[in-house]
Amino acid sequence: MVQALPRHRYTLRDYLDVEGVSVVRHELINGEIVAMAGGTPEHAALASAISGLLAGQLKGKKCRSYSADLRIRVAATGLATYADASVVCDPVERDPASPTHVTNPSVVFEVLSPATEDYDRGEKREHYQRIEALREYVLVAQDVPRVELWSRGDLSSDWSHSVFEPGDQVPLNAIGCRFDVDDLYVAAGVHRPAS
Repeated sequence: MVQALPRHRYTLRDYLDVEGVSVVRHELINGEIVAMAGGTPEHAALASAISGLLAGQLKGKKCRSYSADLRIRVAATGLATYADASVVCDPVERDPASPTHVTNPSVVFEVLSPATEDYDRGEKREHYQRIEALREYVLVAQDVPRVELWSRGDLSSDWSHSVFEPGDQVPLNAIGCRFDVDDLYVAAGVHRPAS
């Protein structure tokens, strides 16, 4: 009988060492260092448009939008990753083991792609929902104009799910913002509504 060798489990320090020298982004998930998929032009445009739509609404508030360069750490599960966009409210909390990682996003956005959609909807969402400060998790489709919102209720484990399509406004109550689905896709230059 052939016995499988145990898989190596990487530490946060191992992950940070890899990230420090790599030109490719990775995430640390369940002790594995995994390369993150590159995005399409539509994916990048949607992620950028999210930050653009929120920037003006957040002006003067104690919250700031961040690009996909922000590193996020889920202390409860050990996940170290990047979101496509996020909003963090003051004070910013940094992971004691990695000051480059923020541990308290209020809102996290992921733009779906065929390679990551199941992960973003399932396992990654479950990781994010373990962040105490997280109030809203937003998934943005790139193949059709559709936005999904998971919102945390009063109880820390109580999440509701809503779907928004063309003509709808997406309320981000946790940060006092909202955006039109149509405006998002027009700003990104994809899926323009019919005239």
